[in-house]
Amino acid sequence: MATAAALSHPASMDARGWDEASYRRGILRARDLSSRTLFRAVFFENSDDPDPDVLLAAASSDGSLSSFSLSSCISAVSAASQVETAAALVDPVCIVQAHRGPAYDVRFYPDPQQPLLFSCGDDGRIRGWRWHEMQSCLVPLSLQGDHLEPALDLVNPQHEGPWGARSPIPENNAIAINKQDGSILAAAGDACAYCWDVETGKCKIKFKGHADYLHSVAVRESNHQVITGSEDGTARIWDCRSGKCTQVIHPVKSKAFDSSWVSCVAIDASESWLACGTSSGISVWSLLSNECIFNLDCHAPVQDLLFDKNQILAVGAEPVLSRLTINGTVLSQIKCAPQSAFSVSMHSSGMATVAGYGGLVDVISEVGSHLCTFRSWGLDK
Repeated sequence: MATAAALSHPASMDARGWDEASYRRGILRARDLSSRTLFRAVFFENSDDPDPDVLLAAASSDGSLSSFSLSSCISAVSAASQVETAAALVDPVCIVQAHRGPAYDVRFYPDPQQPLLFSCGDDGRIRGWRWHEMQSCLVPLSLQGDHLEPALDLVNPQHEGPWGARSPIPENNAIAINKQDGSILAAAGDACAYCWDVETGKCKIKFKGHADYLHSVAVRESNHQVITGSEDGTARIWDCRSGKCTQVIHPVKSKAFDSSWVSCVAIDASESWLACGTSSGISVWSLLSNECIFNLDCHAPVQDLLFDKNQILAVGAEPVLSRLTINGTVLSQIKCAPQSAFSVSMHSSGMATVAGYGGLVDVISEVGSHLCTFRSWGLDK
């Protein structure tokens, strides 16, 4: 039955102006936006920078790399909250097509002369971007995407098989920076980790020994060691100088979790403690005594964690940011926006940022309040 409003305005039922193509594009854009994943969001910190604004960088499942101004994000979210409750769509300061396929990780290389933003992805490449170009981009947003060239472009080696056949280029799932010797470490999909010299762009060492692909990598600079976490359920400690494995750690020994993987590893500031996030929980080890301090079973896989002084922040496949003591006591759990969170990062002021499914970034203050929650447009805007 026609409503009174429709009868009083016959023109409102006229479908001659209907744009089917535009409608389809809008539906596809909304679907892509809701299914986009930010695998990593990190803060940029530089004590010599006169600009007091806090800046972030994020790596996306569409292969893009974006930079954001936190003050602009807070303003946009505040304006959007007046008219809607959903997360605000925020324009980045700069967006570049960094990788063919998903971009999985992003880290800052603290060069005082020219800070670099390193990214890695499914295409097996590690690319270094000049941060000042992404920090103050003058190109209109609609023309961005391929307007920047990387300062450094590294690609994983291929393996040669029978009759000279070459394997596909293994993806890079995570990277870590070794400030001590100016190198970057990559956790790759061929079950190996690679150490690259930033200055020469050459691969220095290959760490081989895991039985399955790597999820994560961390550097223990004081002992010249690298720690990797793998799908094979182990974490391994390697000597940076010889490339040999010095210890194999089994974070999950319960028979109920024989198929558990190690999704993330983190080392505290004193480099005395190792935290491993697995498919079943969190495991913390003393690197001084090589002993397990505790194993904590969680309701969902842990996908990223870090040390905040003597505490641990962890996120995973549920919308919660957990804070724990070094002994495994849960101090707090804060609900965060991504239904599945892939990264947590800290700012020196105590702020934390959580990124994950839905292209969402949640910035949380030191006291646990939500400063802003936003989504970013992709390159297909």
